[in-house]
Amino acid sequence: MDINKNEKEVLVKVQNLKKYFEVDKGVYLKAIDDVSFDIYKGETLGLVGESGCGKSTTGRTLLNIYKATDGTVEFNGRDVHKMNAKEKKEFNKKAQMIFQDPYASLNPRMLVGNIIGEGLDIHGILKGEQRQKRIYELLELVGLNREHANRFPHEFSGGQRQRIGIARALALNPDFIVCDEPISALDVSVQAQVVNLLQDLQKQYGLTYLFIAHDLSMVRYISDRVAVMYLGAVAELAESDELYENPMHPYTKALLSAIPIPDPDMQKSKNRIPLEGEVPSPINPPPGCKFVERCQHATERCKTERPELKEMKPGHFVACHIVE
Repeated sequence: MDINKNEKEVLVKVQNLKKYFEVDKGVYLKAIDDVSFDIYKGETLGLVGESGCGKSTTGRTLLNIYKATDGTVEFNGRDVHKMNAKEKKEFNKKAQMIFQDPYASLNPRMLVGNIIGEGLDIHGILKGEQRQKRIYELLELVGLNREHANRFPHEFSGGQRQRIGIARALALNPDFIVCDEPISALDVSVQAQVVNLLQDLQKQYGLTYLFIAHDLSMVRYISDRVAVMYLGAVAELAESDELYENPMHPYTKALLSAIPIPDPDMQKSKNRIPLEGEVPSPINPPPGCKFVERCQHATERCKTERPELKEMKPGHFVACHIVE
């Protein structure tokens, strides 16, 4: 089956992507190990999984912050890892990132106006009054005031800092934004505000998102499609409602069973699927299915043969020998 088969226009095409980090001479940590998916123009693709599964590394490799070890990442048909300096600078205008930590991602010695305007300065887009006007527009766009341009990051709350990060990402009118766990460091009351802001901006500007997060309920709310990662590989990929209502991979089922229900009686009677054992080391992953050591349904084939990500239903892809 062709994982890239869809009538929608593809903005980002990821094929057989690998990113290995050398931790010792000849010893590599396989952060991303043969990942393929598409992101369509105007959609939000959610990326979920346990800590350390390679979500953030995937986002950074898509933006060429990390160089790919193997495979390709195409943006509008151009391989981002084979661009020359001029092409890369143009790509950096079209693809931006909202970072996880709103405290560490903003330079504490820079005024907010200069943080937001830094991209404009680097690319020489606007100067003088036009630059200042653009900074004010961006601040108001994300729900802040123009007076905030003359303050330092430490004068803001976590939610306000994340709004500053969003304004910075929007400064160059990008087409694609990687949202790297943009709400995980925020209070629950603020999380919904930031997610609603992202959705409003997407509708207004036709933005495309890769939304990386741990909060499975929030991912369902904001995403058109969801990819589930485990130990550097995609275990399942489907439209949001389809994945949450009809999960096929044993790992996805276990993840979704852990979502709390805000009703004590329903929560008590809920069928929770416990995951036993530890996640294998990405330095020495299993030769077959990466989930084999924690799967209750594993067979001998699972131990030796790595399952391919196959389309089991229209638009629903699963990497599991049991589901075939």
